[in-house]
Amino acid sequence: MTPPPLTDRQALIQHRRRACRDALFLHEEAVLEVQERLIPVNRQFTRPAIISAFPEIWANVLPGAKIVPDDEVLDLEPGAHDLVIHAMALHWANDPVGQLVQSRRALVADGLFLGFMLGGQTLHELRASLAEAEIAVTGGLSPRVLPMGEIRDLGALLQRSGLNLPVADSFQRRASYRDLFHLMADLRAMGETNALHERRRTFTPRRVMIEAAQRYAQAFGTEDGRIPASFEVICLTGWSPHESQQKPLRPGSATMRLEDALKAARDTGTDPATKNDS
Repeated sequence: MTPPPLTDRQALIQHRRRACRDALFLHEEAVLEVQERLIPVNRQFTRPAIISAFPEIWANVLPGAKIVPDDEVLDLEPGAHDLVIHAMALHWANDPVGQLVQSRRALVADGLFLGFMLGGQTLHELRASLAEAEIAVTGGLSPRVLPMGEIRDLGALLQRSGLNLPVADSFQRRASYRDLFHLMADLRAMGETNALHERRRTFTPRRVMIEAAQRYAQAFGTEDGRIPASFEVICLTGWSPHESQQKPLRPGSATMRLEDALKAARDTGTDPATKNDS
């Protein structure tokens, strides 16, 4: 039996249509990260592609870039691009590995992939407050916040997709709000409200939201009466395979045992453990 999808795509599309340009600060942060991360690469990318639900954010970032939506099947031709950026949409993907595989196939040999997505520490304050409030008021718990991956697990997805030299790292941003209701309004403006397929289809009882707001303020509130909201953005980096790239040695291919190498170093006086500072 095929399990239900994680994301209700139609609900997600509707939420994104209601998004407000001024609220997309995390997408702006992703733009800045791309620009900074491409500087040390020291390569001219002439055929970039950007996967994004908000093309207006990326319109002038990379000249000549093809911008495509994050559909289940990406509108990318195999081997057509030397750079593919998956911009702030992978956390909603029903098949994230499939998205990475399609991105890799769209790359030329030795092409670069950069993926940005929300990570597991995102909105941990909100998730805890809502869960505690719903259990206290109704005695049950329903899916409300998207389960987001941890960095150690997401890095493994790069290898599963066939990308070489995989790296996963993250950065965090913290925003400040008047209260939980102000935060929820901003999430709606970001297009990041609940689009889970198994979400509750009726309105949340107001007493649950009031209880959650009180718990949020008590547990995380600041001295000035506001509440923080944490956002973790994970960056996935990988390269399409090419013979020029560094490769790890095959297991069992070493020509000398570690014990013999250390003994040889001691005999020649190059062992750091026995070398004097004088």
